[in-house]
Amino acid sequence: MNKEIPIQFTCNGDKLYGMLHIPDEFQSTGLLIVVGGPQYRIGSHRQFVLLSRSLMDEGVASLRFDYRGMGDSDGKQHTFEEIEEDIRIAIDQLFMNCPNLKTVAIWGLCDAASAACMYAHKDPRVSKVILLNPWVRTKSTIAATYIKNYYLKRIFNINLWRKILTGKFNFKASIYDVVNKLKLAFYSNEKSNEKASLLRTSASLPDRMCESLELYNKPILLILSGNDLTAKEFENVTGNSKNWRIILNRKNVLVKRLKEANHTFSKKEWKEFVALWTFEWIKDT
Repeated sequence: MNKEIPIQFTCNGDKLYGMLHIPDEFQSTGLLIVVGGPQYRIGSHRQFVLLSRSLMDEGVASLRFDYRGMGDSDGKQHTFEEIEEDIRIAIDQLFMNCPNLKTVAIWGLCDAASAACMYAHKDPRVSKVILLNPWVRTKSTIAATYIKNYYLKRIFNINLWRKILTGKFNFKASIYDVVNKLKLAFYSNEKSNEKASLLRTSASLPDRMCESLELYNKPILLILSGNDLTAKEFENVTGNSKNWRIILNRKNVLVKRLKEANHTFSKKEWKEFVALWTFEWIKDT
């Protein structure tokens, strides 16, 4: 009989809490769901609960958990770039409770996807990753994304022209905003690249994620929303990077897109697509 079991474990002295989903019969690959950032488990973020239950019905064991300082877990708040030990210990717990597992896949949305990118190559137990709308934000990347995906499209928005014709459009504020974002998009990016060439540890977040995935030559499933600024930002960054393009063009990398979906895949049909694609990616073949 399928079981859902609350679990408590420790990471550097702090108590972490999660939920194990254990099916009657196991696929050989389990799933670790890394929950990104502080959030409630209702509304769109109930996706993690529904995903675990859906996969459990298909024979996939999973553990979803809160890392230190997030959700129900104790400790000082940590950023997604500081949770390597949390992920490692959570994987230990999954294998300890499901000894028939051979490997584990890591599933992450937004900054949890970024954390998975940077962790996967360090742990031979991680056979696959599923990355949803990975977070690659810097000041320059968000500025460039706004320019490409917001301001340029806004030119063709009838409501903008209605405001202009009725004298309700604030030209001064809008021009100031565009100029500042242009400065960030080009000047900040130039500066960050210059610093990164002098000191590798100062590389931008997208570069560090790319360097990590270059070392991880195992299957990667990338799921992107069509109606999400974070996903647009990721596509802009990777489309302008030769190294990222090499990674995404590997034979063991699959990119799936949901054209209408928002950042958290909040509609039932979007969640179902994500669950189906996740299962197909990790099931025994």
